[in-house]
Parts: sequence; structure tokens; C-alpha cells
Amino acid sequence: MSNLTDMEIFARVVSAGSMSAAGREMNLSPAVVSKRIRRLEDKLGTRLLQRTTRQIAMTEAGQGFYERVIAILASVEEAETFVSRGSAQARGVLKVAAPTSFGRLHIAPHLGQFLAANPDISVSLDLDDGFVDIVGDGYDLAIRIAELSDSSLVARRLAPVHRILVASPDYLDQLGEPQTIDELADNHLCLAAANQDPWRLVGPDGIQTVRTQAPVRTNSSEVVRECVLSGVGVALRSTWDIGPELREGRLRLVLPQYRASKDVGLYAVYPSRRFLPAKVRVFIDFLANLYGPSPYWDAGLDTWLTPQREARAG
Repeated sequence: MSNLTDMEIFARVVSAGSMSAAGREMNLSPAVVSKRIRRLEDKLGTRLLQRTTRQIAMTEAGQGFYERVIAILASVEEAETFVSRGSAQARGVLKVAAPTSFGRLHIAPHLGQFLAANPDISVSLDLDDGFVDIVGDGYDLAIRIAELSDSSLVARRLAPVHRILVASPDYLDQLGEPQTIDELADNHLCLAAANQDPWRLVGPDGIQTVRTQAPVRTNSSEVVRECVLSGVGVALRSTWDIGPELREGRLRLVLPQYRASKDVGLYAVYPSRRFLPAKVRVFIDFLANLYGPSPYWDAGLDTWLTPQREARAG
């Protein structure tokens, strides 16, 4: 059991970011925490943490060890739950990272339903438009909208993501609707957050790249959304984000034959498929059932999505 406790202390140091913070969480002194970490490293014959006066960082060996330790601790937690309750109930704090706009629009409104069905779970939801370090930052899972490449993490696709070019009617009435990609790039203001430049669009002639240019530069996708609604320019937006505005006529489709890559999707990403904690599994299943292959935010948008579906069929 002492080995298991040392593993728990190590995992808590990583998630808390320091030995003193981990000690406060576990009601241990920093000296005891440091001693237990050294004992664990001596037993393993390798250094797990690089220590400085201000912070700690995992070594390569420590990173691999941490990924396996959290799976072991999750398995122990489920075993204890099974014994105490007669079944592997989902419980505990679920730490989730998600993109800012998507989390606000399509996760937060449904948390009440999830929590009502899982009363032994509490949710810590962090919204950030960057790619968080799931393991290093101690998250159970992250929701990502991306074209995922190979990774040591496990990803489950929750829903398709349709991204289309849109602009306000006032903007298009003033500058006219572009008829080609070149006309869009040369004559129009293309709005994008810093991490969305350039646009890679798929159309009749394959992949086209558009460098965005506009009088507004921002790191916020929500700022781009407000700018396109107010008539500043053209933007590449997801239907989960601007579906209501399309239905209401506050935005119009631009160059309908061009879309972002269909390989971009909505994913739940987590460290390991083995020993997946019940709290993570039930949350991922909840989101998958909530969204699905035809997510609710695309309802009524067949007029805009048909060209993309026809292109896939062809």
C-alpha cells in the first residue's frame, strides 16, 4: 500500500503543480511529500520530476509513468466503489477542458441534465481556445474541434463539424458577393482569429488556401463572430456557432461550393482507453448521444449543408 500511496502523492504533485500545493491537498508537509517522491524515484531508479526553486516539470520517464499511474489510481477508485456500493458507480470530480464558445453554447446548457442523471459526479469545466496539456494539467478529458493527427491520446468522434463562409446582408449589399476564391481573397475583408489563419477550403478545384486580412486582429473566436454579425467582413464559421443567425437571415452563405475540410470533427480526447474511469465514460457517452452524426444545431440547415453532402456523395 505504501507504493500506491507514493504513486498517489506523485500524481497529486503533477496535477497540483507543486509539492507544497499537493501537501496542502493531502494534509502532508512539503518535506514529507518530497521524501516520498525521492523514495519512489529511488525505487524506480530514475528521476520523475525536475525541480527548481519555482516550479516542477516531469521528465520523459515521469510523463510515461504519470499516464500509467492515473490509470491505476482510477482503477483502484472504481474497485473501492464496487466494494462499497456493489457496483462500479460513476463518481468524483470530472475535470473537463473545452473550447470557449462551444463549451458555453453546447456543454454548459446540458450540464444540469447530466448532473441529475449522475448525482455522485461534480464537473470542473475549464474553457480555453488553446490545446491544453491533458496529462500535464490533470484533465480527465478535453473536447476538441480539430482534424486530429496521430497522438498518444485516445479520441472519440462525437459529431461532424460543418464550417462555411458567411457574411451579413449589409456587408454583401455594400461590397457584392464574391463569385470566386480569388475575388474573395483580393476584394473582401476576411475575418479570422489568429489561430485560424490561413483558411484551407475544399471546393470544386480541390483545396484552396486563403490568407485572411481585415482591420481587426484578435485571438478570440467570439470577437470574430461579433464582427461578422456587425458587417465587418466574411468569416469561416461552424454551423454550431452561427446556425440561428443563418435561419433568421442575419447571416448569408458566401461561396456555397467551398467548405472547410470534412475531416474536422468534434472529439472527446482522453489519456488512455484502458481503465477508463466510469465518470469519464458516462460523460463521453452522454455527449455522444446528445450530439450524434446529425447534431441538433444542424436542424433546419439542409439548404446550406446540401452542397457539401452532395460533394461527398459524388
